[in-house]
Amino acid sequence: MSSYRIEQVQSAQDLARRAAEHIGSAIDLALDQRDRAQIALSGGTTPALAYALLGQEHLPWDRVDVFLGDERWVAADDESSNARMLRNTLLKRDQPGARACFHPVPTVELASPEASAEAFAELVAKVCQGEPPVFDFMLLGLGDDGHTASLFPGTEAPRVCDRWTTIGRGKGLERITLTAPVLSAARQVVFLVSGDAKRQALSRLIDARESSERTPAKLVQPASEILVLADQAAAEGL
Repeated sequence: MSSYRIEQVQSAQDLARRAAEHIGSAIDLALDQRDRAQIALSGGTTPALAYALLGQEHLPWDRVDVFLGDERWVAADDESSNARMLRNTLLKRDQPGARACFHPVPTVELASPEASAEAFAELVAKVCQGEPPVFDFMLLGLGDDGHTASLFPGTEAPRVCDRWTTIGRGKGLERITLTAPVLSAARQVVFLVSGDAKRQALSRLIDARESSERTPAKLVQPASEILVLADQAAAEGL
């Protein structure tokens, strides 16, 4: 059973700043121990400000491999693309973060979501050591329905344990996602949770009695303590 530590902040700006600080510290720690650092980041609107701040930090970005934990099966220039969001924030041209080695999820350039999932699994296994592959840092979001990455409740994706990636289906889109074994293998896992709409999902996440079938985010069970960065609206009453 995973243990959780909640760090509560006041505002979205504070949340972004703390997230950027935690990611930067994780990169420094990994590079103290190994030649390269591998991090996996979440999509969505909540972390975008954190990535913009992080990209301005003068870190050894040329030794950092950046992945996404999941991606919608859309073109890289689509407004809903997580890769597009990263390129406009963390990887923005003419700032330090642009020197990071970004490994986007292959999407519509391949014939099908199944082909994309297979290609992404091969990419992750090639860059990250271990079985399952081990990331130094994993940043995850939490949906108001209890999903994380693209492991949505009531779908097949949360139950996939024999592959590193799979297809997630949620909110009308097919997505490519890392599976629970890979999310759980990360050396450090941080959930970023913002807004009162996430309050119930966060309460369920940290409840030892809650089912992972209803709240797939509970399938993330790393060996280390999970840090939950939450703003006041999301953490109120916990």
